[in-house]
Amino acid sequence: MALKKLKIKDKTIEHCIIQGGMGVGVSLYPLAKAVSQNGGVGVVSSVALDRILSKRNNKKYSIYEACEEEIALAKDGSNYVGINIMVAVQKDYEASVKGAIAGGVDIIISGAGLPTELPKIATSKDVALVPIVSSLRAFDIICKRWERFGTRPDAVVVEGPLAGGHLGFHFADLDKEENKLENLFPPIKEKAMKCGDIPVIVAGGIYTHEDIKKFLKMGADGVQMGTRFLATFESSASDDYKQAVIKANKDDIIVAYRPGSPSGLPFRVIKSSPMYQDALLAKRPPNCDKGYLLNKDGYCPAMVDNINYFCICNGLLSSAGYNSDKEKPIYTVGTNAYRIDRLLSVEELMKELVYG
Repeated sequence: MALKKLKIKDKTIEHCIIQGGMGVGVSLYPLAKAVSQNGGVGVVSSVALDRILSKRNNKKYSIYEACEEEIALAKDGSNYVGINIMVAVQKDYEASVKGAIAGGVDIIISGAGLPTELPKIATSKDVALVPIVSSLRAFDIICKRWERFGTRPDAVVVEGPLAGGHLGFHFADLDKEENKLENLFPPIKEKAMKCGDIPVIVAGGIYTHEDIKKFLKMGADGVQMGTRFLATFESSASDDYKQAVIKANKDDIIVAYRPGSPSGLPFRVIKSSPMYQDALLAKRPPNCDKGYLLNKDGYCPAMVDNINYFCICNGLLSSAGYNSDKEKPIYTVGTNAYRIDRLLSVEELMKELVYG
């Protein structure tokens, strides 16, 4: 039996599946467009889009221009398209939001920090605003802050500790029983219902049709999935990245921390990633020449410390083929990536996920 539809704001999505916005450079318009055309929500990742499009088209882009163009390409001939914009990339945040809206984006998904100011920036009434949270406390803070702007989230993504990329938990808390997605979800769903029945989308470790049905039965309105879509022909991950996912076994997938991401958050990677292996031996000289994670003082720990941190900007750009001639890649995946043994088309994957 097919999955149910997902309604967010005034948008009714055929299948309750949102493709994760995997950055840097994995979730670009070819993937987002394909997912949208197959009945889900296709999502572009905004991180470093200015550099990616500048190289792709051999001309200089601002982040506003890049988000506008990439969303317009994803929207052309498709249905619902979203963009994932990280709060942690502070210098590009506002321009990314406004550029995506100019491109015709339907849904803005925002995490890696609390998007407390998003409604102030995204004033278009046509765009659905969806924060990502990993706790009831975070959801409560966002709801209270957004009330100042006379609004509430149009949906919320609850991301558990089995996700790929940066994880919204302290390293010591990743394995705690209360942080399992099955346990994080119910109190957030309860609050969402009290706040006007806000749709709740679950993410992190969801792999099969049966996994999706399990959470729908618990009351989830939809799911967000990243790694399954990374391993598709349409994703813009490099061929080496995709092959590393196919070859990975369970023990190859670890949470990197010291050495880890300069954001300070736990970061799930494939252990054999070339940049991670170099980081273990402190081989790469400290250097930060991309600056996406600079704090308000213009500082990133990767500038001076190659013992505790690796340069996530360059590593992820390399994993999408941007600067692989100059930097070694780092491959981030969700915890179930070891189960992937071949590439699929988005059409094949969506049929598997929707119908089982």
